Amino acid sequence: MQLRIRFGALLSLLWCVVNPTFAATQLHAARSASVAQQAAKGDGEVRAFEPSSNVGQIFSLDRAAGGGLYAFDNFSITHEPRAYRPDIGALDFVYHNQEEMTRYLRETVARYPNLTALYSIGKSAQGRDLWVLVVSASPYEHMLGKPDVKYIGNIHGNEAVGRELLLHLIQYLVSSYGSDPYIKWLLDNTRIHILPSLNPDGYAASKEGTCDGGQGRYNSRGFDLNRNFPDYFKQNNKRSQPETEAVKDWISKIQFVLSGSLHGGALVVSYPYDNTPNARLPLSSVFHSYTSQPSLTPDDDVFKHLSLTYANNHGKMSRGVACKTASPSFENGITNGAAWYPLTGGMQDFNYVWHGCMEVTLEVSCCKFPPAYELRKYWDDNQLSLIKFLAEAHRGVQGFVVDPTGNPIERAQLKIKGRDIGFTTTKYGEFWRVLLPGVYKLEVYADGYVPKDVDFMVVEQHPTLLNVTLQPSKRQDGTHYRPAASTQYRPSQQLPSAASQSSGSDEGILSTLSSGFNSLVNNIFG
Repeated sequence: MQLRIRFGALLSLLWCVVNPTFAATQLHAARSASVAQQAAKGDGEVRAFEPSSNVGQIFSLDRAAGGGLYAFDNFSITHEPRAYRPDIGALDFVYHNQEEMTRYLRETVARYPNLTALYSIGKSAQGRDLWVLVVSASPYEHMLGKPDVKYIGNIHGNEAVGRELLLHLIQYLVSSYGSDPYIKWLLDNTRIHILPSLNPDGYAASKEGTCDGGQGRYNSRGFDLNRNFPDYFKQNNKRSQPETEAVKDWISKIQFVLSGSLHGGALVVSYPYDNTPNARLPLSSVFHSYTSQPSLTPDDDVFKHLSLTYANNHGKMSRGVACKTASPSFENGITNGAAWYPLTGGMQDFNYVWHGCMEVTLEVSCCKFPPAYELRKYWDDNQLSLIKFLAEAHRGVQGFVVDPTGNPIERAQLKIKGRDIGFTTTKYGEFWRVLLPGVYKLEVYADGYVPKDVDFMVVEQHPTLLNVTLQPSKRQDGTHYRPAASTQYRPSQQLPSAASQSSGSDEGILSTLSSGFNSLVNNIFG
């Protein structure tokens, strides 16, 4: 082990001699190493947010203006294409069944205890664990002020490439932390939750080499899990499955900022909405209608940007490759979900509407379950995209909502004016919202406090840090301040709860859905 470390250090020294840019980045990383090491040790407390870890100070191989430091930006990790660099015990490019995947995840935690943590969000219908591996410099505790992000693979059991890509992403992140300054920054400032297989029962029923068809697509009870979530546009009466219940419980406990769901059967990034108010669903999920109209969210600009971030860093996707002659080609490798084909009960719409999490669907392979010898090619195509997409969680605005004494206000409700999908603060008063450069107004509401509007600006180089202090609504005479109806915003009242949505139809749900629909129509059509 010591010999390998010394040999690696010698190689790094030689590379610094021939590559001044690399030397500069290593020097910059070394200057902050002692601080990072202290933070990584942890002390059982939630980490304090460090403004000095501003994303704009820690990025790109381009020289920072007016100085000799180098920083990483959100647009280029390196000037050279990245290649897979395995360490000892590297993961093979083969398919891993549930037992093999479980063993790999446990071995990874044993080998990298300071970077990884393993937990299960529940079990499949047949009792298989739905494993999630956290990769972060703080795997066991939330890092105050720093976002949680996630990837979910294999929601359709026979779409197996994403499952393996996520295992290789885990391998790449943990093995690169000590040598790659960008990966180190990402793990120091983000908690990445990776669920390689949401449908292990369907995977067990699938067959390698099968590019099309539905064998293994559904869970063991015959349900399509990506049609099993509450829907924004219409009542979803399908019986909720244990896998989807596990996801709903999971994302209700962790406030995820950004998410990607990996699929197969096409080469495109699809973004919300997946459904539309007047959707006529195809007779079969296998035969899609390609003439639907787009169904745009209030955050359409952000979703297009996130989708292009993935597609443009992919080996082929941005070319708009059609998988088959009869299949559609996608301009720039992205599409609105409903414009491709509308569906009810999709996971990405649920993440966005119910929890404010920006999720997109990543269709990463034309063949759903290609031969294992092709997996290396898929990894090479997707590696950079998978990493760059996660870094987009550090774009936009982030901050805290507190009371006058500095105590955090949990479950404060926020929205960006003109963007009617709300989001909430964590128990520590934190919030995040991915936004493109521009001028915005943040509307903040919490029970017992006077609502507040805050103007702010987002720039390209780093996220805007915004702390909001709310004043108690109780007056000196003992009465409570009652804001005018036009200023009172309660996004949670506009969104049906997951529990009520799954319990069947009633007048309250239909009224809420109608209200949400009217709001959406007004937003889209002005």
